[in-house]
Amino acid sequence: MMRAKYLPVFLSVLLAGVFMLPRMAAAFDTAAEYAVLMDHETGTILWGKNPDEQMHPASMSKLMTLEMLFNALRDGTVSMDDEFKISEYAWRAGGAASGSSTMFADLNSTVPVHAILRGIIVQSGNDACIATAEALSGSEAAFAEAMTERGKEIGLTNSEFTNSTGWPHPDHLMTAHDLAVLARHLIMEFPEYYPIFKETDFTWNGIKQGNRNPALYLDPSVDGLKTGHTEASGYGLVASAERKDQRLILVLNGLPSEKARADESVRLLDWGFRSFKHYKLFAAGTPIDNAPVWEGTYEQVPLVSKSDIDVIMSPDQRKEMKVSVVYESPIMAPVETGQKIGTLKIEAPEMPVKEYPLVAGGAVERQGIFGRAMGALKHMILGS
Repeated sequence: MMRAKYLPVFLSVLLAGVFMLPRMAAAFDTAAEYAVLMDHETGTILWGKNPDEQMHPASMSKLMTLEMLFNALRDGTVSMDDEFKISEYAWRAGGAASGSSTMFADLNSTVPVHAILRGIIVQSGNDACIATAEALSGSEAAFAEAMTERGKEIGLTNSEFTNSTGWPHPDHLMTAHDLAVLARHLIMEFPEYYPIFKETDFTWNGIKQGNRNPALYLDPSVDGLKTGHTEASGYGLVASAERKDQRLILVLNGLPSEKARADESVRLLDWGFRSFKHYKLFAAGTPIDNAPVWEGTYEQVPLVSKSDIDVIMSPDQRKEMKVSVVYESPIMAPVETGQKIGTLKIEAPEMPVKEYPLVAGGAVERQGIFGRAMGALKHMILGS
C-alpha cells in the first residue's frame, strides 16, 4: 500500500530546493514594468513582476550574442586572437555613423576577438555585435535565426531574435524570466569569460568608455551583466551579485530613467539578500528516512537522494513547510543500491508541491525459504 510519512518539523529546514513566489513578496513592488529575482545556484524564481510577458529587451539581448561567441570560442571555431572585420553595414548600422552605442571601430578595420568581447560587454557596441554576427553566420539575419534556435536549446522558451544588437524590432522579444535563465547559463557555463563583465572601462580607437552597468559602481558585490535602453523598452538591467557564497540574479525592464534603474537595482538586490536565506543541506547519499523491507535480510533500507539537497526560502515559508516521504510499503526484497523507492514531497504556502526521487541507500538481499516462512508467521501474529 502507499505510505506517506511526514517528517518532523525540524527537518523541514533541511530539505529540498523549490520554485516559489513567497507570500512576503506579495507586498513588495518595483517601478519596473518587468522584474525577476532568481537564486543562481538552484534557478529558483524568488520574486517576479510580469516575469513571463514578452518585452523589448534592447541591449540586454546582447547577452545572447555573447553566448554565441563564447560557444564559438569554446569549440575552437574562433580564438581570442582572431580578427573580425567591421563591414560597411556594421559601421553604418552600429558604428560611429549610426549614432547608437558603439565601440567606434573604423570602417573596414579588423578587431581582435578579445577586444570585440569588451566592445560588446563594456561598451555595448552595436558595431562589435554586427561584426560578430557576420563573422559567425555570414549575415546578421542568419545569425539572428541561429540565436533563436540556440536560445531554445538552453531554455529560453519565450525569446525571438531578429538582430544581434537589441535594436528595436516588433518581433525581437524576450521575457525577464528568459533573461535571468540566460544570465545564469552564462555564469555557470562560461566562468572563464565572466570576469570581463566586471571591467569598468575599455578603450578602443583612442576612445575610453565606461561600463554602463550602474550597479557595478554602487554595490561592490555586483559583478555583471548588462544594461539596455530604447524608447520602446525603457531602461533595463540584468545584474548579478554574490554575498557570502549566495548569488542572486536580477532582471529589471521598463524603468523611466537611468536614476530609477540604478536605484531599483541596488534596492532589490539588498531586499533579496535580506529576505531569502540559502541553506546547504543534505549531501548526496545521506539517509533521509528508512523504509520497511519484506522478506529481506535486513528489515529496513535507508532512503537517500542521489544529488545534494538545498533550499532557499523566506522565514515565513520555512515555518509552515511540510515535508513527507511517500513510498509503496512494504518493499519487496531483493533491493538494489540506487533503486528508486519513493518520493520526497515539499509543501508550503504559495508554492506548488515539489517532488524529488528517493533511492535505496544500500542493498538488501532476499531471505532464504526458512527466513521467509518465519517472516510470514511473524506477520500473521503481530500484523507487522
